[in-house]
Formats: sequence, structure tokens, C-alpha cells
Amino acid sequence: MALDTNRTYKPIRKLRKSLKNFLKQPTPAEVHDFRTRARRTQAVLEAFGLDGRPNERRLLRDLRKVRKRAGKVRDMDVLTAFTSQLRVDDEQDCKVQLLEHLGARRSKQANKMRSLIGKYRNSLRRRLKRTSAQMDKLLRRAQRNLDGTAPAAMAEALRLSSELSDPPRLDRGNLHPYRLKVKQLRYVLQMAQNSDHAKFVDKLGEVKDAIGEWHDCEELIGIAREALDHGAGCKLVRELRKISEEKYQHALKLANELRVEYLKPPRPAQRKRPGKLARPVMTAASAMAA
Repeated sequence: MALDTNRTYKPIRKLRKSLKNFLKQPTPAEVHDFRTRARRTQAVLEAFGLDGRPNERRLLRDLRKVRKRAGKVRDMDVLTAFTSQLRVDDEQDCKVQLLEHLGARRSKQANKMRSLIGKYRNSLRRRLKRTSAQMDKLLRRAQRNLDGTAPAAMAEALRLSSELSDPPRLDRGNLHPYRLKVKQLRYVLQMAQNSDHAKFVDKLGEVKDAIGEWHDCEELIGIAREALDHGAGCKLVRELRKISEEKYQHALKLANELRVEYLKPPRPAQRKRPGKLARPVMTAASAMAA
């Protein structure tokens, strides 16, 4: 059994604690940690086939509502940090105006997030406690090789890996949805103890971050157009467009490299068995059931 029980169980335990101690004015780090733990919890439940059980189905449904609201807060935190680092001549007033706009939106979304957590906190913590008990049973049985828990997680990793071959061509319209697949696979593979696939996991993280940075820049351009009154001639917006194009090209390059280096089967295998996955994918997934 090669599943890392601590990595597998920890997100659920930490998420339950986060809900209990969530502050009225959460810091950017606390919002980020909450979202990451919620995402990891979802990945764990899906990898172990628990997402169809009544308790976990309700848990994920309500957790998704809170996580999405936390995402709106997180977006403002990321965009504020990015805007603060911008250096554009003669556009300091625009920068201040944009920062104030982002701050106001952040405050509004944080209030909504706090309200949602207040509404779902108790029920989510109860359901997470039940899920923790179920996960504990599964992991104990898996350690004694009494069920197919590890193979089930391996199968989920293989399924997610196969999805990274679609769409055939990446572009501006599908690059960000592609990031969600990359992120989900990375979460699942991080549950394995084996370090032989560490480079693959690191590459997934690199691609995830690069696409995220480009998407954040695109979001900021949209907000800047809404918040600023300089029109198309605003130097700040022009600078953002330039940065966005650079980040897009970088993210696209990394995503395509990921496909060629890790996801493309060897040519002989590709001719004989069209559906065969590449060796790095098989190595990474097999680490979960070795």
C-alpha cells in the first residue's frame, strides 16, 4: 500500500478545524488555505469513491457553495497583490483607484463568505466528522490490503491523466478549464508516498500556476476597464494587456510541454494500442497501489 495516509486524511481534518476557527476578517492566507483544503477534500472523496454516499454528496454540495464564495475573495487578494507591484509611469492615480475598487469588492465578498460559513458551519463540521470516521476505516482496511482502496485511487489518477489529452489543441478558450484538470490530478497524485513521480507532480504544479497567473491577469483587465474612466488610452490597461499576452504564451508553452513530455505515449505503443497512456503517467498512478 503506497498511499500516504497523512496526506490523504490531513485535508479533511484541517478543513474541519478551519470552519471552527474561521475569523470574521480572514487574512488572504486563511482564505487560500480554506480553498485548498476544500479542493483537496473533494479530490480525496472522489478518488476513494465516497462522493456518491449521501453524507459526502451533501457535504460536497454545501462545501462547493462556500468554496466558490471563498474563491471570489481569493481573486481579489491575488489581484490586489499583483496590482500593487505594477509600475506604470504617469498612472499612479489609476493604480490607486483600481486598488480601492479591488478592496471594496474584497470586503463585499468576504462578508458574503462569512455569512455562508455561518449558515453551513455546523452541518459541514458534522458531515466532515462522519467523513473522517469513514476515511479512517477505509485507510485502516487498505493498510491491511482488505479492499481495493489503493487501486481505486490509482484508477482515478489514470482517468484524470487520460483527460489531459483533451482538448486536442489548447487555446485561450480552453486553457483555464484545462488548469482545473491539471489541479485535480495533482491533488490525487500527492496522496502517494512514492517519490518516483515527483517531477511529474512538480510539472503539473508549474503548469497550474502559469495558467492561473495568465487567467488572473485577464480578470484584472476586465475589472480595470470597469473601474477606470481613462478608456482605451489608459497606460495601465495597455501594460496589463502586454503582461497578459506574455503570461498566456508562457502558460501555453508549459502546458504543451507537459503533454509532449509526460502524456504522449511512445510511438510504437501509440500505433499498436491507441488508448495507451505514457510511461510517466503509468509510473505516477502505479505509485498509489504499489
